[in-house]
Amino acid sequence: MLQVSYIRENREEVLNRLAVKNFIRPELIDQIITLDEERRFVQNQMDTTAAESNALAKQIGDLMRQGKKAEAESVKANTAGLKDQIRDLGSKLTELEEKLQSQLIILPNLPHQSVPKGFGPEENEVVLEYGQIPQLPDNALPHWDLAAKYDIIDFELGNKIAGAGFPVYKGKGAKLQRALINYFLDKAGEEAYREIQPPIVVNEASGFGTGQLPDKEGQMYHIGIDNLYLIPTAEVPVTNLYRDVIVKEEELPIRNCAYTPCFRREAGSYGAHVRGLNRLHQFDKVELVQIAHPDESYKILEEMSTYVQGLLKELGLPYRVLSLCGGDMSFTSSKTYDMEVWCAAQARWLEVSSVSNFENYQANRLKLRFKGAEGKPQLAHTLNGSALALPRILASLLENNQTEKGISIPEVLIPYTGFNLID
Repeated sequence: MLQVSYIRENREEVLNRLAVKNFIRPELIDQIITLDEERRFVQNQMDTTAAESNALAKQIGDLMRQGKKAEAESVKANTAGLKDQIRDLGSKLTELEEKLQSQLIILPNLPHQSVPKGFGPEENEVVLEYGQIPQLPDNALPHWDLAAKYDIIDFELGNKIAGAGFPVYKGKGAKLQRALINYFLDKAGEEAYREIQPPIVVNEASGFGTGQLPDKEGQMYHIGIDNLYLIPTAEVPVTNLYRDVIVKEEELPIRNCAYTPCFRREAGSYGAHVRGLNRLHQFDKVELVQIAHPDESYKILEEMSTYVQGLLKELGLPYRVLSLCGGDMSFTSSKTYDMEVWCAAQARWLEVSSVSNFENYQANRLKLRFKGAEGKPQLAHTLNGSALALPRILASLLENNQTEKGISIPEVLIPYTGFNLID
């Protein structure tokens, strides 16, 4: 959530930067500024009246101690009206704060100055490409056919048990899933990320803290009887570990990683682009989350991008890095890099990771602050990234590594799988 003080003091900059995300609502910005002026005016009135009431209360106490009861009672009679004023001003202040909050949560995060303007994925900037595109024979199969051929993923059985988008992994397919999870967690541990095993359900306060609510209710599975949500990513519970927390400046950056299943209701369209593992309702992912000093967050963003690229290199997957344009960025992000791998049999790029800097947008919602040895607390910056999401990684490994003998396993995964070939 944007800070109202920043909006008030930088109206034109806010309008210009929001326009990069194609959010053009000057009337909303002006309404927020007006509500904030009214709120500050009422707050000032309330503080002044409370100070006057406190002064009179002190005067009453002094008179009583001096034995001047009649004078004390006279002064006390004058304080009744002040208490009524304070109560009325308090109600007015609460009303204004609620109105202001309801308007602030409509605003997306401001994009970084380097974010290009654009309306959709076709306007994202390709930062780099790495690796050679595999040349497969004409009879190469897409991963959904390979899954059936080697009996490692059963989409129909998953549909029977739960519905479309909930595959069943079997045999070497299940072992490869587990191998990828352990490999990603071990690599994160080598980079000093602390492993977390969080809940996979969150409450409304957690969903609000990281910006999923009230923006993405339709994409989340809701447990109505308990008013809980299945997590769309480990970002939500792990970042919320620090809700209403003041950390020490010397502790920054704080690095956490977590493996969780993730749940998203967004699947539902048809065609090869969403077939098989390309888009699921439930999938596995290892997530990185960092809490950073504002002066260091963009350096850390680049480091996280480089780290994810290192995983893709070790897996032998050709990839490219995209800098997302304003129109393709999430509601909460200030800058995002997407990593896409080449899926050879489908002959298309598939997104496998997003690495984002949210600056202080989430921290403001979370009331996540840091404080040095001297000075008042200030908002931290939050970042996260997929390292990595499994379904499309698995799809690419199956398609890119298919041979006449079977599907070869990347060398770095063999110690985790215990086999070098799916046949």
